[in-house]
Amino acid sequence: MFAVIKTGGKQYRVAADDKITIERLAGEVGDTITFDSVLMIGNGDDIQIGAPLLDGLTVSGEIVDQHRGKKVISFKKRRRQNSRRKKGHRQLLSTVRITEIAGDNDGAKKSASKAKKQDAPKTEAAAKPAETKKAAKSEGADDLKTIKGIGPKAAEQLNDAGITTYAQLAELTDEKIEELDANMPFSAAQLKDWREQAQGLAG
Repeated sequence: MFAVIKTGGKQYRVAADDKITIERLAGEVGDTITFDSVLMIGNGDDIQIGAPLLDGLTVSGEIVDQHRGKKVISFKKRRRQNSRRKKGHRQLLSTVRITEIAGDNDGAKKSASKAKKQDAPKTEAAAKPAETKKAAKSEGADDLKTIKGIGPKAAEQLNDAGITTYAQLAELTDEKIEELDANMPFSAAQLKDWREQAQGLAG
């Protein structure tokens, strides 16, 4: 049996006793963790695919190591501007051993999967109110992608961290930046650069 899980913005195909290296999870070596974002499960020819997630399915694992990845060097140079910037980054990583793939009722999930296919038009119609809610939720938020260096993925991760406006980004303290640096794939230097740009926009 295998499953496809999502963690740290990436997807991993796992089975019992597999070891995977993923972005840092909170916890100590020996702690048990549970992945709730299960996208797919398969057992031989029997495969179930979520839309996007499978309800009631979890994957359990045990943290076997907490470490940092190899240093990645980012070098930027502007021609004829006498501008060079060199930054190093070591991603915080966790090595996890998968211990169990568990579900509450496989038969019910198959029925639900068939019902979703049969009710595809209804699902499509139901998606519109969801999009309206999402738009309402983002009302009042600033487009962080206007800041140089922030792409769609980085903007999404900042929003998930509760940073949705220029003012919030501009008011980040050095301590908060260090916390974000430890838990997200941004460097402290990047965050300080974004903070400086946001201070100009917020004003």
